[in-house]
Amino acid sequence: MRNRTFWLGFFGTLLLVGLGWWAWDRFRPYAFHGTVLQSNEPAPDFTLMSADGPVSLSDFRGKIVLLYFGYTFCPDVCPTTLTELKRAMELLGEDADQVQVIMVSVDPERDTPEKIQEYVEYFWPTFIGVTGTPEQIAEVATQYGIYYEKREVPGATGYLMDHTATVTVIDRDGYVKLIFPFGTPGEDIAADLKYLIEH
Repeated sequence: MRNRTFWLGFFGTLLLVGLGWWAWDRFRPYAFHGTVLQSNEPAPDFTLMSADGPVSLSDFRGKIVLLYFGYTFCPDVCPTTLTELKRAMELLGEDADQVQVIMVSVDPERDTPEKIQEYVEYFWPTFIGVTGTPEQIAEVATQYGIYYEKREVPGATGYLMDHTATVTVIDRDGYVKLIFPFGTPGEDIAADLKYLIEH
């Protein structure tokens, strides 16, 4: 009888501990990998030119938008970032259609709509590249706190563009939700996006 009572108590304790861990894991607050921003105002809307015509941020209300500022001549930072975004899309699987990546060129002098579209599609077929006049790009970049500056270099390219390399995440309702710093792995990006999609 004592043995039976012992084992009942033992397994009962195990069950309670297991339930406790499950509840803790299920209901604890999610820890984002990106930096969370609590914005009270919607993300600034803008309209720039893609290879298929004008594109506005508001066109994608209802989707999660990943906004990135870069340029096609970028030797390292941009291809690295886009590769991680591609990895995130792969990991999202069917949920990838709920996410829209938009790359804004900070080099409108060289990046035509067709050129930047060809560039982003190399990484993922649904990525969109947009550009505009220098004045339009400057306005949008300022609204999103993006720094960029031309830097003369020797060689065929003539110059490079120093620029902020973060990715801004805008939620379905049009509010800035997260900032991913340069170097955030695709796995971490996908995990945060998966949470936003499910909640």
